[in-house]
Amino acid sequence: MSGVHGWLILDKPLGLGSTQGVSAVKRALRDAGFDVSKRGIKVGHGGTLDPLATGVLPIALGEATKLAGRMLDSDKVYDFTIGFGVQTDTLDLEGKVIAESDVRPTFAQVEAVLGRFTGPIEQVPPAYSALKVDGARAYDLARAGEDVVLAGRFVVVHALALRHPGLEPRPIVQQATTPQVEGWAPGQARGDEALDSVTLTAHVSKGTYIRALARDIAIALGTVGHVTYLRRTKAGPFDLSQAISLDKLAELGKARTLEDKLLPLRAGLDDIPALPLSPDQAGLLRQGRVLIGIAADDGPYFALSDDVPIALVEVLDREVRVVRGFNL
Repeated sequence: MSGVHGWLILDKPLGLGSTQGVSAVKRALRDAGFDVSKRGIKVGHGGTLDPLATGVLPIALGEATKLAGRMLDSDKVYDFTIGFGVQTDTLDLEGKVIAESDVRPTFAQVEAVLGRFTGPIEQVPPAYSALKVDGARAYDLARAGEDVVLAGRFVVVHALALRHPGLEPRPIVQQATTPQVEGWAPGQARGDEALDSVTLTAHVSKGTYIRALARDIAIALGTVGHVTYLRRTKAGPFDLSQAISLDKLAELGKARTLEDKLLPLRAGLDDIPALPLSPDQAGLLRQGRVLIGIAADDGPYFALSDDVPIALVEVLDREVRVVRGFNL
């Protein structure tokens, strides 16, 4: 019973790590009667989500694990709250206080600085991150008391939206080419009261650290801050509407109805076009051959034959080459 290929989308709860999410899916699969041994169904996650964050965690099954890397490279959308006046070493609730400030921004002041953090920006990742420094994880070095200084790098904040109670949602600062993120528009009614915290929505590129974004927004406001709430609402093509809770996951496993919530392998490729192939063409690709004379524009495609996924391919000058083949 190892022929299960596709995606289960978890609504990860607070306190659970991504690898624990994978373990929970394996337990549910085992309860449902599937083989999750080394020779059974492969299970992996499509992008780490910190224990203090909640929300969309794609879990890949079978041949979909070959696409997990694409999830790491995909855009994400997060809701997050910045608590002003305190900065911690981890930039979230988990760390110890390293700086404090009595300054509290107003809604208008927060609104005014968001444009600085939209589009391509340079960002210094948090010391407590999984990035490697001389072969060691930065967070391991930081926990050992070492002074970790990471190099800045460019990321893209496609859209940034400020949320405020009692206002009508409308799109805010964003690039014209990106999907709208519902938020609070400039020019709406705003108070001049000092804010202890503020909640935003960010649509960001791979490699963007929300904790670092919160830190930098607070600094731009003349204060310090840290993330007190973080929820991923979208990862690549997957969003909360497709996600299930751990309780629901366990229930489906025991009822042996997990496949009711299994999304097809191709759901992880919704952002690229399909390339229909004949059985003969599919056979050549499976052998690692290059298809010549294919009438398709240059770029990535999801090749399939008779509705069966064959491979993730790249078309260049009417030639089709396999990027990642599927054993289906």
